[in-house]
Amino acid sequence: MSKAMTLLYEVYNGLYVNLTNRCSCRCTFCLRGQGESVCGSDSLWLEREPTFEEVRDAFARFDMEKYDEVVFCGFGEPTEAWEVLKEVAAYVKETYGLPVRVNTNGQGSLINGRDIAPEFAGIIDAVSISLNTPNPERYAELTRSQFGDAAFPAMLDFAREVKRSVPDVTMTTVETTLTPEEEAACQRICDDLGVNYRIRLWVDQGKITK
Repeated sequence: MSKAMTLLYEVYNGLYVNLTNRCSCRCTFCLRGQGESVCGSDSLWLEREPTFEEVRDAFARFDMEKYDEVVFCGFGEPTEAWEVLKEVAAYVKETYGLPVRVNTNGQGSLINGRDIAPEFAGIIDAVSISLNTPNPERYAELTRSQFGDAAFPAMLDFAREVKRSVPDVTMTTVETTLTPEEEAACQRICDDLGVNYRIRLWVDQGKITK
């Protein structure tokens, strides 16, 4: 397995930020088990985690007018590098005025040992949270989170709290992985939390959905 320092990569009209390879989960469906990259990017396995200054400087190599948004979504859980993420997000907002999205497993507060939801205010415009399933037991089987049974309720609590600080919060599942009844249960969960629900397309190696 090769390692590089691919910090930024393009997906459709977005510029994606790869801050860390750490993750609190070992999901059975994780793309990392299929290869080293997505969408033709170089390897997303990092030799080490970048500093804020390194990520900031990497933006200068891209034509930022090409992109509709900047998305924190790499080969790890972005909130594992939360302090650097906040600095980079604030820099993007101030320098380029682009919308900023975070794709997350929703376990950031457990990872950081505190409620980080209020810290999204003003620097993050959208959050996409992987719900995966409406069933806590099945969630534990799929994600194999280091936090065990605490992960599912913490993920729901995070969605509820981050909605207070971020205007656009969406929870997602993947098409064909749930029954219609399970998808309806996911919709009810999202309705109760006051967030959006979206069923994403299946992701193949080399391709990724927004």
